[in-house]
Amino acid sequence: MVSVEELQKLSAEERAELLRALIALSDEDPLEQPRYRRRRGLVLVFLVACCAWLIPWTVVLGFTLPQHYKAGQWAAAWIGFDVALTAAFAFTAFAVWRRLQIAIVGQIVTGTLLVCDAWFDVMLSWGSGELVVSVVTALLGELPLAVLMFMGARALVLTTVRALWVREGRVGPVPRLREVRLFTIGRSVGGGF
Repeated sequence: MVSVEELQKLSAEERAELLRALIALSDEDPLEQPRYRRRRGLVLVFLVACCAWLIPWTVVLGFTLPQHYKAGQWAAAWIGFDVALTAAFAFTAFAVWRRLQIAIVGQIVTGTLLVCDAWFDVMLSWGSGELVVSVVTALLGELPLAVLMFMGARALVLTTVRALWVREGRVGPVPRLREVRLFTIGRSVGGGF
């Protein structure tokens, strides 16, 4: 066993190298376990199948949906959506307040709901007297807030990566987000199964 005194005698670079070596001894990538490799394969097949289904389905809808449609439960749909958006904001605020990583998910969900809100407001008011208000609301409210949410989520992920990079005693530039693998801080080496 190495004593604290012996560790204190090491240079910063030697301590960082020791730390990386200790992490490497116990740092297993869960996605390399056989059961997760199979699940990952199934998830990838499922996602590709969803894309393959949605492309022709979208074309069919483009040719078959009516131009005008009287919707039932219109108020319930919009009120329900706004309740979900409010809940997403509240959840995100709580997660940020508590400094929880799940704030990243909250920001992504909230940003996505804001983009959807802008899209449906503008598209469903097309050709009506409400179009101008919908476009102004989208451009000055919903879309800028969505951008802030997405930028906040990105900033939290990058800050987490940066903190792990430093805590692992690594030197040099922090890898770009697209180079960081799941469950490890090292740069991506390839995309194998």
